[in-house]
Amino acid sequence: MHQKYINYVHPTFSLNGEKLDVFALHHKAEQLLQSKEEAFVKLGQLIVEWFNSNDYTEITTSGTTGTPKLIQIPKKAMVESALATGAYFNVPAKSKALHCLPVQYIAGKMMFIRAILLGWELTYVTPSSNPMQGQTEVFDFVAMVPLQVENALQQMHQIKKIIIGGAKVNTDLKKHLQHITTAVYETYGMTETVTHIAAKLVSETNYQALPNVYFSTDARGCLVIDAQRVANEPVVTNDVVTLLSETEFEWLGRADNVINSGGIKIFPEKVEEKLEPFISSRFFVAGIPDTKLGFKLILVVEGDFYALNLDAITTLNKYEVPKQVYFVPQFLETETSKIKRAAIIQQLNL
Repeated sequence: MHQKYINYVHPTFSLNGEKLDVFALHHKAEQLLQSKEEAFVKLGQLIVEWFNSNDYTEITTSGTTGTPKLIQIPKKAMVESALATGAYFNVPAKSKALHCLPVQYIAGKMMFIRAILLGWELTYVTPSSNPMQGQTEVFDFVAMVPLQVENALQQMHQIKKIIIGGAKVNTDLKKHLQHITTAVYETYGMTETVTHIAAKLVSETNYQALPNVYFSTDARGCLVIDAQRVANEPVVTNDVVTLLSETEFEWLGRADNVINSGGIKIFPEKVEEKLEPFISSRFFVAGIPDTKLGFKLILVVEGDFYALNLDAITTLNKYEVPKQVYFVPQFLETETSKIKRAAIIQQLNL
């Protein structure tokens, strides 16, 4: 780890308007641990954990594609990630930042670590679906999930730069975001890479690597990430990509989601992108076993039944038209509000 960042708090760091050095931050942690609000207790725990004698922190993965698990992330990697974010997105000391993500997960932890190491003036709020509600300040830098961005559209003029992660930005939200002055980035990363290692403007297709990050693909066409500053070994993903260079790729979909229907490979994520303008509620497509095709494409929609004319959607090719549509009153979710696709399919008893 950069020696200067051990037990380090940047001199311009402040938390909710209060300037805090190392000693004051320790005292603040004690206060936070006595709070009646869980989000502030969690922040107190993070501060204690960051300044303890361990050279790692323990983080729970989100559980999007499997059972959540506890993993150890070296503090050195978190420092490197924080510095890379500050440099890539140009967020210097004294930047005003809003923290509205749960600190028990990597994105929330890193937002706080960036603030103390880079000297941001941090506003920390309880995570909610509409964190900009009641905010009057103009923020230089914010990290949100898509649902939060959707609910903050009327206040986007109060945000100069925003990074979006945790889930894909849908077509409708993209349209709204392309007509505002805020610089809006979609990010690509995971717990194992200590949040984002690539980003793109929301109006663009291809992801660009952050500094000192390089890409290749394996035999499946899945992305392999070489980011030695944050991961000791290459990280092999399940994301099928078109590799454009060692620092640029287009994301196609997850290998574990790819549906082989009658010998044709269908990427659910691409089908969902085409369906988005025509379905107002949450939905996803998936493959279920079929005696003739091997797997057939189905559409699962959240809410009550209504008629859908999928054949009228001209952007879908003939293989991408779902063979059946199912309606589910309410989707199962992870703690980070991601849809549990496999569990929902299991619920349907198909």
